[in-house]
Amino acid sequence: MHPLAPKFQLHEISLSCCGDGGSFPQFLYHQHDLRYVDLSNIKLIGEFPNWLLENNTKLETVVLANNSLLGHFQLPFLSHLHLSHLDISINSFCGNISIDIGAKLPSLTFLNMSKNSFGGSIPASVGDMNFLQYLDLSNNKLDGGLPEHLAMGCSSLSALILSNNSLQGQIFSANFSLTNLRELQVDGNHFSGSIPDCLSNCSDLSISDVSNNQLFDEIPRWMENLSSLSILDLSNNTIFGGIPKWMGNMSSLETIVMANDHLEGPIPMEFCQLNLNLKFLDLSVNNISGSLPSCFNPLRISHVHLSKNKLQGPLANAFRNSSNLVILDLSNNHLSGNIPNWIGKLSQLSYLLLNNNYFEGRIPLQLCKLSHLSLIDLSHNNLFGIIPPCLKVTTLNNISEDHVRYVGAVDAIAPSSSFSAEEPIEFTTKNISYPYKGKILTYLSGIDLSYNKLTGEIPHDVKNFLNIIVLNLAHNNLTGSIPLEFSNLRQIESLDLSYNNLTGKIPPQLAELHFLAYFNVSYNNLSGKTLETGQFATFDENSYLGNLFLCGALLRNNCSAIERTSIDNSEDDGSIDMDVFYVSFIVSYIIVLLGIAVVLYINPYWRRVWFYHIEMGITSSYYFVVDNLPGGFRC
Repeated sequence: MHPLAPKFQLHEISLSCCGDGGSFPQFLYHQHDLRYVDLSNIKLIGEFPNWLLENNTKLETVVLANNSLLGHFQLPFLSHLHLSHLDISINSFCGNISIDIGAKLPSLTFLNMSKNSFGGSIPASVGDMNFLQYLDLSNNKLDGGLPEHLAMGCSSLSALILSNNSLQGQIFSANFSLTNLRELQVDGNHFSGSIPDCLSNCSDLSISDVSNNQLFDEIPRWMENLSSLSILDLSNNTIFGGIPKWMGNMSSLETIVMANDHLEGPIPMEFCQLNLNLKFLDLSVNNISGSLPSCFNPLRISHVHLSKNKLQGPLANAFRNSSNLVILDLSNNHLSGNIPNWIGKLSQLSYLLLNNNYFEGRIPLQLCKLSHLSLIDLSHNNLFGIIPPCLKVTTLNNISEDHVRYVGAVDAIAPSSSFSAEEPIEFTTKNISYPYKGKILTYLSGIDLSYNKLTGEIPHDVKNFLNIIVLNLAHNNLTGSIPLEFSNLRQIESLDLSYNNLTGKIPPQLAELHFLAYFNVSYNNLSGKTLETGQFATFDENSYLGNLFLCGALLRNNCSAIERTSIDNSEDDGSIDMDVFYVSFIVSYIIVLLGIAVVLYINPYWRRVWFYHIEMGITSSYYFVVDNLPGGFRC
């Protein structure tokens, strides 16, 4: 930026995303009539420009977000009566927020100081900002409690965002005047006590996120009256009791997140009344029991997380018509019966996790109709039959952006809000279960069919999952050889075929798999030599245990010794021990004669026939010899 000092005075300046960093432009020091300044996203360095406020007393908007500003947040000596919008988020400011910020900036309607390193407590003078509508102090290091003066004085406040700090105590005291609140996000703190019942007066409240605190309460009945509530997040607290039936009356609900609490009992049938608007449901890691209501078919739902509960019975018709489902996670429950064929109608499905249940029957061929599948986990069930050759997975890198944006988070549910919900998906990679969430999910692709009763050969046609990263077929009854075509899985990082009945050799072409970090074929019937080049040079003997006829440098079986033993055995098989042959022939001859003698001794008829044939044989032989002797020898 050039040190330009214009002779004219600007009213507005916006250089957002149009700079290359450095300090503030010198010409700004000569401006005295600015109303609007936007210098966001240009990598500015230095401290907060309090001189900008001192020199421009009519300034209304200052946006310095997403720069590299640091140091203390120094306000001008005198109050600035016109500034209504201040955004200094995503910088490196530190220290305490000025205790007189409310007196210095009394006209603010918008204040965003999020994603800095501010410490200390929230100044009580914030309550003097009578016009304040939006306050975001999230992702800092603030501690202490929420000032009572703030809850009393900021009566115009519609959005209060204090997420990810170290605030404590009760969220609100009895003195509360924030009746215009539409968005409350106080997640990721140390708030305790109960869910504040003063929120029952906030008839326009649409977002309530009190997750990741230390709240201890049941789901309060007064929530039923929050007719505008669309997003409710109570997760990671101690919310106990059952899911109330009256929640079915909250028809505006689009997102329900109550994971990792202490909820119990069934999902009420009244939840079916939410079928029209519900988009995101997360009740994972609770003690929810009973069966899924068959009528529960939310038409717009994209994310379902019900893992680690005690749900039981068949899947029946729940989610049958939820064609927008992207994630269906019912893992770690007690569900049983067949995997329903209608699952092939969930055309947007990318993540299907039914592992650790009691599903039985065959893997439905209808899964082959799903073109967006990225993860399939059917492990730890009682499935049998063959692996469908048409089964396919892909990474979301190969799928349209319109589909990808629904994965991992639900920012699209409230695009004007900072709220997002990211529930991790657990998937076993390299023999370790990892939680995955957010953008990394778009790069993950895998099939896990381990711990079932599958039979038949491994499909050799791999064109349907060329980009797969994880393939786990362990602990089944698969037969045949390791497909040579696996050498085309160039992205694969984890391949587990252990505890099956595979035979043949390890294809040497697998050495071309340069990303393979985990390989396990233990406890099969493989033979031949292990691979020792490429990634296979990094694997130890644990990858090959229980294969008696495998040999290699890392194994106890020496390949040269096995080959020599095989040759010796082949030579032994080609020779005959003559002594054994003579003994066995004589013994067999004697047994035959004894058998004939016993028969003739027991049966007189066969004895007469026997001697008759012997006599006829002797007579015939005599006349044959006599007739064929030369004439000189005849009598």
